[in-house]
Amino acid sequence: MQKGMHTDTERCVRAVRSKDARFDGWFFTAVLTTGIYCRPSCPVVPPKPENMVFHPSAAACQQAGFRACKRCRPDTSPGSPEWNQRADAVARAMRLIADGTVDREGVPGLAARLGYSTRQVERQLLAELGAGPLALARAQRAQTARLLIETTTLPMAEIAFAAGFSSVRTFNDTVREVFALAPSDLRARAPKRTPGPASAPGTPAAPGTPAALSLRLPFRAPLTPDNLFGHLAATAVPGVEEWRDGAYRRTLRLPHGHGFVALSPRPDHIACRLTLTDPRDLTVAISRCRRLLDLDADPVAVDDRLRTDPVLAPLVDKAPGRRVPRAVDEAEFAVRAVLGQQVSTAAARTHAARLVTAYGEPVDDPDPEGGLTHLFPSPGALADLDPGTLALPRARRATFATLVHALVDGSLRLGVGSDWSEARAKLLALPGFGPWTADVIAMRALGDPDAFLPTDLGIRRAARELGLPSTPAALTAHAAAWRPWRAYAVQYLWATDSHPINLLPT
Repeated sequence: MQKGMHTDTERCVRAVRSKDARFDGWFFTAVLTTGIYCRPSCPVVPPKPENMVFHPSAAACQQAGFRACKRCRPDTSPGSPEWNQRADAVARAMRLIADGTVDREGVPGLAARLGYSTRQVERQLLAELGAGPLALARAQRAQTARLLIETTTLPMAEIAFAAGFSSVRTFNDTVREVFALAPSDLRARAPKRTPGPASAPGTPAAPGTPAALSLRLPFRAPLTPDNLFGHLAATAVPGVEEWRDGAYRRTLRLPHGHGFVALSPRPDHIACRLTLTDPRDLTVAISRCRRLLDLDADPVAVDDRLRTDPVLAPLVDKAPGRRVPRAVDEAEFAVRAVLGQQVSTAAARTHAARLVTAYGEPVDDPDPEGGLTHLFPSPGALADLDPGTLALPRARRATFATLVHALVDGSLRLGVGSDWSEARAKLLALPGFGPWTADVIAMRALGDPDAFLPTDLGIRRAARELGLPSTPAALTAHAAAWRPWRAYAVQYLWATDSHPINLLPT
């Protein structure tokens, strides 16, 4: 897809007429005669072309006075893949807004993280998305509110503050404006669910125990879950992550508290069960889970590009829609990447587990049968660690200590709003950081879809067996044709091996 697709009226009309779900999230259709806006795949009879106008975001539709369609629920469509594949200020701003930065720090905080003035940020977002940062954050709050209204029995006042609204009145006004229904009416219209045991949304929890929410995370098909969940399960750090009962489970460090999540692949969605100590973290938790599983990717665009290489084409056709397994905490992943330098997956897990036991924050798993015991240690908790206590070579101990101190003093910032090139340059400037470590962090923690690992042993072995150039320089030259999706090519090349990271756990 191309930037600014909503400006290509003819193409948008074709997408709406074909009801193609691949375009959901890329643009929104506002219908002049009804005053509603829809996703391209809306099941209703398409309006006449002269009655359609197209917007790049749900927030822009709301700004223009349109209400969300009750049939297709455009506010629940997958996010635009643009914000994952682009590295410019607008894309970084959208990733930060999705992570709750405007709700926590306001527009000045967003601007400071981007290195721009407030006016510059507002002007850029308005020009490209038809809405400023406050409107975009408001649309996100409305979506979170709807989710809580329809899937829980929480009182409306609690939902208002959990969704990030400053008052119940603002919450009521926004819900009515966006959805043309009062919050109580939205709840009354929600599909009735048959309560199960502990897994039912809104099931009362034991006293002092946070309630669990069961959600469905949408994605663009196809999605091959093997390497995605296989990688997360095979590299899981004991106490922080586990594979249990068909779900990847882990602890989450969040702005207002901590949480637990269980994620299970389903044919048309990811089943997500969240338990949070503070409901205000719901939006951030969902955003981080979506990033972890790369759910806003556009697999058709990725696979179409990779299929142009006759060597990759059979791999793509065999298992289309591979995603890049990413991370919920960028600093955590960077620490784990250093621990994993030049050692096996099992050894890296062992090193990380020792850190967790010694420096992680203990938590109580809400699942009586679960094995989650800690949050992964924050950089601050690791700052006073004596590197000599680590069972690592001396050079790697120094690398570990340098990374932790850079994260603590702020000279290295790794987050959803990071500039990929700048972060990579700062990582490479640290002692002990070579291209492999910097690029694996760029690929899995920062989300750069074009990060490439030509020196990786598994990649070189796969290249050699497939008849591709196997030296780093020659492979990098060949891989230029895969841009901007080289991180996805890495997944297809890794998947040629029988390593557990490529197998969906049983």
